Amino acid sequence: MSDVTSTPAVAIIGGGPAGLMAAEVLSQAGLAVELYERMSSVGRKFLLAGVGGMNITHSEAREPFLSRYGARRAEIGRLLQDFDAEALRQWVHDLGIDTFVGSSGRVFPADMKAAPLLRAWLRRLREAGVHIHTRHRWLGWAADGALRLSGPEGEQRIRPAASLLALGGGSWARLGSDGAWVPLLAARGVSVAPLRPANCGFEVAGWSAHLRERFAGAPLKHVGLRLDDEPARHGECVLTAGGVEGSLVYALSAAIRERIERDGSATVFVDLLPQHEPARVLAALSKPRGSRSMARHLHGQLGIDGVKAALLRELAPAAVFAEPARLAGLIKALPLELLRPRPLDEAISSAGGVPFEALDENLMLRGVPGTFCAGEMLDWEAPTGGYLLTACFASGRAAAHGLLRWLETR
Repeated sequence: MSDVTSTPAVAIIGGGPAGLMAAEVLSQAGLAVELYERMSSVGRKFLLAGVGGMNITHSEAREPFLSRYGARRAEIGRLLQDFDAEALRQWVHDLGIDTFVGSSGRVFPADMKAAPLLRAWLRRLREAGVHIHTRHRWLGWAADGALRLSGPEGEQRIRPAASLLALGGGSWARLGSDGAWVPLLAARGVSVAPLRPANCGFEVAGWSAHLRERFAGAPLKHVGLRLDDEPARHGECVLTAGGVEGSLVYALSAAIRERIERDGSATVFVDLLPQHEPARVLAALSKPRGSRSMARHLHGQLGIDGVKAALLRELAPAAVFAEPARLAGLIKALPLELLRPRPLDEAISSAGGVPFEALDENLMLRGVPGTFCAGEMLDWEAPTGGYLLTACFASGRAAAHGLLRWLETR
C-alpha cells in the first residue's frame, strides 16, 4: 500500500455515463480530474446497452417524459431542467454524431451504434486533460477520510479536494455494476435503499412442458398488458422458460414488483388482440365453426395461432372454449399471475440506492461533506426507451455543477 503524494483536485469513481459526464463538466471548468474505473475500460454497460441499437433518449414532450420516473419525478425533473432530452441530443451532435427519431419516438445515433459516440467522447475528455485510471476498485474511506483504491500496483490512498461517486446500480455485475459500494456507504452512516431489479423479467408458477419446450423464447407481438383496470400498454414481450420478459413487461416492472412485494404475487392481464374491440371478438367467436377445430376457428376468424394460441390454451380453462362470451373476455384480458422478478444481476437496471433525502441540493452526501453522487446509484428508476440514460447524463452534470458550487464556498 502506498500514499499518493500528488493530490488530484477532483476524484471521480466510476466510468459510466454519469461519471464521464461529470468529468467533462469539471475539466471544462478548469479542474484537474482523475477518474477511476474498476473495469479494464470505461463505458462497458453503455456499450452493451447499444447492442442492437443505441437508444440515447426519447423525443416525447416534457410532461409525459417526466412521468416515466414515477415516484422520483420531481427529483429527476430538477436534474433535467438544465440538461433535458433535447440538450442531450444537441450534445451528441456536438460530438460530430447525427441522430434521428425512430417510429416509436426513441432517439438513436445515425449509425445506431454506441462505440463511435464513446470514442468521440473519450477523445474530447483526453483533450480536456481528464486522466482515466482503469482496473481501480474503490474500497471506501480510510480512518483519516482518504479514499482507498485498489489498483494494479496495490492499494493507494488519495485526498482530493472533492470526490464524486458514480458507481452504478446492482445489475450486470460483469460490467462493473455490482453494488459493492452499498456497505461502504452504510459504514459511513449513509442510509441506502435496498437494490432491487428494475426493467426485468418475471417468473410464473411454471409453464406446461408443451409451452416451455415449444414456445420458450417466442415473441408475443402486438399485445396489450395491464394491471387491474389501468389502461393497457401496447407492444411486445417474450415468453421465457419460466415466465415473461421484454419491453412491454419492463414498462410495467416497477408496478409489478411493488405489487409482488405487497401481496406476494401480481396478476397482469394480456390482451391478445388489442386492435379488436370486444364486440368484434365476440361476434367472430359466435359464428358457427361446423366441423372445424377450435384451433382452426380461432385462426380463421381472429388470426390467433402460434404462441398466442398456446398461451390462451395454457391459461384459459378448457370449458371456456365452448362458451364464446367467456372466451372473448379472456382473449381481451387473459390473467397471468407473476410470482417473483428475475434476479437482480439479470435486470437491465436497478431500483433503490442512495435516497435523494440523503443528499443536499448539490447532490452532496449530507453526512459526508465533499462527496457527491450521481447516476444509477441514486434511488430512482425508469423504463427503457432512453429515459435511463438521459437521467444518468443529467445527474452527472448536476452533481458536477454542485461540486463546483461547493468548492467555491470553500
